[in-house]
Amino acid sequence: MLYEAFVRDTMARIERLPADDPQRRGMVLSLLTGLKQICNHPAQFLKQSLTAGGVRLPGRSEKLDLLDELLATVLAEDGAVLVFTQYVAMARLLEQHLSATGVRHQLLHGGTPVAEREAMVRRFQDGEVPIFLLSLKAGGTGLNLTRADHVVHVDRWWNPAVEEQATDRAYRIGQTKPVQVHRMVVRGTIEERVAALLERKRALADAVLARGDAALTELSNEDLRDLVTLRAEARREALLRDGDEE
Repeated sequence: MLYEAFVRDTMARIERLPADDPQRRGMVLSLLTGLKQICNHPAQFLKQSLTAGGVRLPGRSEKLDLLDELLATVLAEDGAVLVFTQYVAMARLLEQHLSATGVRHQLLHGGTPVAEREAMVRRFQDGEVPIFLLSLKAGGTGLNLTRADHVVHVDRWWNPAVEEQATDRAYRIGQTKPVQVHRMVVRGTIEERVAALLERKRALADAVLARGDAALTELSNEDLRDLVTLRAEARREALLRDGDEE
């Protein structure tokens, strides 16, 4: 399995370095980023694209399969959904997948011109496009997207404030409907353990994870290995952690 192989190879290199070696921090960040990408979709980690030809997206990522189910439900109910990811590369994979399956959508990222950004907001608010893909940073501020009745975080930003700021795009003045928030996590992986920290120890999480991945570079080798090791007893599958309706 790609996840386990990446943990094994990268941890072996990390454990050969002294704890105070400047290279160790960079390698830990690379490990954390790579594992997040693998949890999203192997194609993101491997830098594969549908445009390259011969690349299959469905059936390789539990998150993508689960997202397809959720989007089908939202569309059947004539709803509207914001889909956030912290990675533009993952957003583009989702864009390619939805285009291939004929699902109406649009993508906003940091490089989107202001005029097009405004047009996208208008199309979404007018009900022309029911699925709005957004990179987390580009969609975190300055948007009023009250037509959404679902918000999906495909991957978790480990600074809770950043994630909540993005979610708040649907909770602007003028929102008249309940909004359901869905957070995707892959069982048995680093995602599930960090999600558990965020949920059970929010005050501690705010203090420790305020710097995101950088805070985790200070873990000992033993604690780091425990954090990233795939749990043998857990089935590797995506699950939704639904927030309360508001």
